[in-house]
Amino acid sequence: MTAAWPRLCFLTGTLNAVAGAERMTATMANALAGQGYAVTILSLWDAASCFPLHPAVRHEALFASRPSFKRAYAGTVAGIRRHLRANRTDVLVQVDPMLAFFALPAALGLGVRHLAWEHCHFDEDLGKPARRLARRLAARFCEAVVVLTERDRRRWLEALRPRSAVVCIPNPLPFAVPAQAAPRTDRTVLAVGRLVAAKGFDVLLRAWAEVVPQAPGWRLTIAGEGEERATLEALRDELGLSDSVTLPGIYEDVTIAYKLASVFCLSSRYEGFGLVLLEAMAFGLPIVSTDCETGPRELLEPGRDALMVPVDQPAALAQALGRLIRHPGEAAALGEAAREKARTYAQEQIVGQWETLIARGKNPSGER
Repeated sequence: MTAAWPRLCFLTGTLNAVAGAERMTATMANALAGQGYAVTILSLWDAASCFPLHPAVRHEALFASRPSFKRAYAGTVAGIRRHLRANRTDVLVQVDPMLAFFALPAALGLGVRHLAWEHCHFDEDLGKPARRLARRLAARFCEAVVVLTERDRRRWLEALRPRSAVVCIPNPLPFAVPAQAAPRTDRTVLAVGRLVAAKGFDVLLRAWAEVVPQAPGWRLTIAGEGEERATLEALRDELGLSDSVTLPGIYEDVTIAYKLASVFCLSSRYEGFGLVLLEAMAFGLPIVSTDCETGPRELLEPGRDALMVPVDQPAALAQALGRLIRHPGEAAALGEAAREKARTYAQEQIVGQWETLIARGKNPSGER
């Protein structure tokens, strides 16, 4: 590529957190840098990253640690503006509509094309009512809002009637589809995610208490870290599951966990997308998932590549897990179908959709 191609900046809170939005920021920045784009990532705080970055990706942070943004508001806006001007940014991608409060004034008058990237679903504000206002600002003043599912795109259009384009671009599989599916020889049910209430691991533990008496030798692994660890460990012990449930924390290479699993379970109360579903599907794991908004309903087909159950119902979750444990043929068929579907989310295809969106701002000659 030549200098005529747009220079990109991804604006995020931090990259030093193991979570889906942060992982996707690094994944997409790396992929676009690999295509030849000039890419920077500007974190509001902490210049460290939990994820490897392409050598061509420049990562900077405004603050060493998370400040009070009420007190540091003016400095945050000024810092973003300095970064945009210093790097002659053409396209700014804010990795959360909440960042509109900083990014919109920071980019004012600079001629920067402004995209908002939504990783949650429209009807969830994550305990921050200001998120609703931020979404309205993004829908009015950004060139485009990128959402992860068609269901969420329809909600944005219905609720806000935005001036901005609302574009559905799903998350890509962060790694290449493995050459071989998981062997599924270990008697392990795997769950992966932050240890927070939204992931419903308390429901999963209660379900597992019903499963384990009928599944001798089977184990449940919940991989991840978060504020609910102590609560979940206490519940595990209270339910008498210490011999069959492990919480090993964060895997440096999460693909190891998938290779050692035979069934994957997503017990979330809500999801913006459900990246871990794609990862499990790529390894050919049969899936039991809650039928929550919005990702699982779009990624999965009940009875074809997954079993789906209502949210917050341990008995239904236990019944579905027990069914796959008792019927390995059905589990294998679900896993094969899931693996085929995962191929449609290959990184090359999704990066192409981002490039198409970015190219909208170029004239036919390809010059800025």
